Amino acid sequence: MQLQAHLITTLPVFGLEDSIADIIEFFSTTTYSHVAVANEEGLLGLLAEDDLEAYKECKVVADYQYSMEAFFVKRETSWFDVMEEFSRNEANLLPVLDGQRKVLGYYDLSDVVSMFIDTPFFTEPGSIVVLAKGVKDYSFSEISQIVEGNNTRLLGGFVSEFRNDVVHITLKLGADNYNEVLQTFRRYGYSIEFGNDDDKFIESLKERSNYLSKYLNV
Repeated sequence: MQLQAHLITTLPVFGLEDSIADIIEFFSTTTYSHVAVANEEGLLGLLAEDDLEAYKECKVVADYQYSMEAFFVKRETSWFDVMEEFSRNEANLLPVLDGQRKVLGYYDLSDVVSMFIDTPFFTEPGSIVVLAKGVKDYSFSEISQIVEGNNTRLLGGFVSEFRNDVVHITLKLGADNYNEVLQTFRRYGYSIEFGNDDDKFIESLKERSNYLSKYLNV
């Protein structure tokens, strides 16, 4: 997915000497949860809309530097990791940085979610499986060969977790030969951590990401 195409460059990035009155106006006229603060060296942090009641118009941004939050994504960050940052920080706006920590723009949660739910991973009928294997032992080329070798389509997949040198891979498979695919994965040393139908998996995703309902009607 071309996530960079959704980069927003029209929203402000504030400096330490900017007036808090400008921050108050920004949050009062938008629905965003955060806004970035930077200097010539790059991102310093983010101010949160949740702290709006504590802001005083007579102050400058530097007076609230102690309360800044620190999160961002890079230009090359994958869409899955971008979604994880939104979720972890309960944000609907993420600053996007280049290799020198300069702010290139922002990602809007609604844009990223809309792009995600329009992919075949969500729209195509199929089944979800979560595999587990040693981090040095798995291969996406092997996974693709197993799926396609059983005359099944691989509709999407991503690494969903690393834990104790074990990698978890979430896949969405076509509807054909599902059990045969699972049996083949087991023969190749993959553990089946989760296998369920598409509707239940999507419901699980929504439950785990219920913070989205604060900003979106998904």
